[in-house]
Amino acid sequence: MSALAHAPTWAPYLSAEFDAPYMQALKSFLRQEKDQHKIIYPHSDHWFHALEVTPLDQVKVVIIGQDPYHQPGQAHGLCFSVKPGVKTPPSLVNIYKELETDLGIPRANHGYLENWAQQGVLLLNAVLTVQDSNAASHQGKGWEQFTDKVIEVVNQECEHVVFLLWGSYAQKKGAVIDQSRHFVLKAPHPSPLAAHRGFFGCKHFSQANAYLQKKGREAINWSLPDLK
Repeated sequence: MSALAHAPTWAPYLSAEFDAPYMQALKSFLRQEKDQHKIIYPHSDHWFHALEVTPLDQVKVVIIGQDPYHQPGQAHGLCFSVKPGVKTPPSLVNIYKELETDLGIPRANHGYLENWAQQGVLLLNAVLTVQDSNAASHQGKGWEQFTDKVIEVVNQECEHVVFLLWGSYAQKKGAVIDQSRHFVLKAPHPSPLAAHRGFFGCKHFSQANAYLQKKGREAINWSLPDLK
């Protein structure tokens, strides 16, 4: 089965990547990790979850993260998001604080961002896997090249997308974006180490919605439904 069997809108643009030498090397690396009984997050079923839940033709907003969470039960393929029942991580707590200040949206009692993804918010990590309890362990193995291609596809195939680039890593990765076609917003990372340097007060959520509506696109409802 193709790795993108559940992401049919993306497959025409990304399938060739799986035959590229860098991807063969990445597959080999991941196989070795598994052969050595290393635990990898998220589960392989969720490696491409961001593409599966947000079709290419529905992308309105792109948020770029760096790595999946590396503790058990957290990562499920969407940047900044954790599975239901898992404690909301500090960066996401700060995202919720900014949402509350910006749009008056009360903070969600969970960290599961699937609802945003279903509305067209592509929650893309630059690196799609990580070893258990070993942050950044899969950086430089090939995922960055694949996710650069994802960003390139959005840049070329979509119109009027908002890119929220938080932190220098995301800003560097988003440097290719055509700002005459898309709206790029930059701020420091929402992590506790950086949020006070300008993430708080950036008003990215209201600015994103204002731009989408100006371009005739439906705004994102950033208010997350309570989990049953």
